[in-house]
Amino acid sequence: MKNFMLMVARVTGLLGTIALWIAGTGVVIMTAFIAMQVFFRYVLNSSLPWTEPAAVMIMGWFIFLGAAVGIREGYHLSFDVVLYFVPEKVKLALYTISDIVVGAFAVGMVKYGWELAERTAHNKLPSLGISGAFDFLPIVVGGCLLVLFCIERIARRAAGLPTSRFGDDHEDETPKSTKAEA
Repeated sequence: MKNFMLMVARVTGLLGTIALWIAGTGVVIMTAFIAMQVFFRYVLNSSLPWTEPAAVMIMGWFIFLGAAVGIREGYHLSFDVVLYFVPEKVKLALYTISDIVVGAFAVGMVKYGWELAERTAHNKLPSLGISGAFDFLPIVVGGCLLVLFCIERIARRAAGLPTSRFGDDHEDETPKSTKAEA
């Protein structure tokens, strides 16, 4: 089981890296589009009608892909004061409950994002000339990644694998900066 989970972790790690690269590239492209729009509007006194909808669409991609990777890596927001006072087994159970809730939310993202994409697939975005479904695909893809990453986190925990990369390994509470200095 552990060997299989390590292989799964490598695959999901690769997926996470690809998602982060796409998200990072999206931030750069969106920034370039907005800069182009500002230049064209205020310097050339002309406007590019496609930059704003394209930037908003790209923003959806980097938000949902980045959020999925943040969940995988354990960097999402959490209220963890109680975790400082409960035993390790309770912490692990609470992490698992959290992953189940996030996974259920992600299933909703996939289901309802897909429905929205289906309903707008026949609409054409006038300034971009593409299907309206493209506005909702980031919700579906981000939701799929979230489901996958939540399942991975639960399975890694069940297999007894260390999950320090994912934010819930409390075997060694030494901060990373102290470890590197030692």
